[in-house]
Amino acid sequence: MADVTAKTLKGAIREDVDSRSRIFTDEFQSYQGIGPYFDRGHATVCHGTKEYACGDIHVKTAESSHALVKRGLIGIYHNVSREYLHRYLWQFDFMWNNRKLNDGERTAIQAAEGKRLMYKDPVAEQAYIRSRGDGKSGEQLEPF
Repeated sequence: MADVTAKTLKGAIREDVDSRSRIFTDEFQSYQGIGPYFDRGHATVCHGTKEYACGDIHVKTAESSHALVKRGLIGIYHNVSREYLHRYLWQFDFMWNNRKLNDGERTAIQAAEGKRLMYKDPVAEQAYIRSRGDGKSGEQLEPF
């Protein structure tokens, strides 16, 4: 974003946010007046007076999501072109939306639910090793 003037911010918000949304922001001046563009209006919290939530109004989710993106872009990828930024953001969206899943739930193993998972047949493996010789000749056996 070129700058954080009211014109720039409001233009970006109006372009990217569904008009049926309710906008939550902090008290930053550039956000003032954005409410009429959205069906459900605009609500703020005032961090300057140590107000971080007021009922259901808070910006903690947005701040946490932004922190994840910022850590990823600065700490992992270092430099991202504008052309591919949307792809990185999709990845961070996925990570954010699945942050509460445990490791098992994140893996493809769930696709195997109800199926029996087995290692390769050990009898067949032993027969393969015998067919290749005793394995003491120092040659590398092919992996299964």
